[in-house]
Amino acid sequence: MVMLFSRFMKDEKGATAIEYGLIAALVAVAIIGALTQLEDGLSALFNGIGTRLTQEAGNAAAGG
Repeated sequence: MVMLFSRFMKDEKGATAIEYGLIAALVAVAIIGALTQLEDGLSALFNGIGTRLTQEAGNAAAGG
């Protein structure tokens, strides 16, 4: 049993794939966290742009 456990601990097959998977997961968590923090600011920015475009379209339609 000890020999089996020893062989298992020395076996590194697939370790690189697992490491890359963990790195990818950490990057995904970081991106999601950053987007969550930026959500309110971006929403306000795009709402402001939409409001301004609507106002300008109304002015153009009114001949001004």
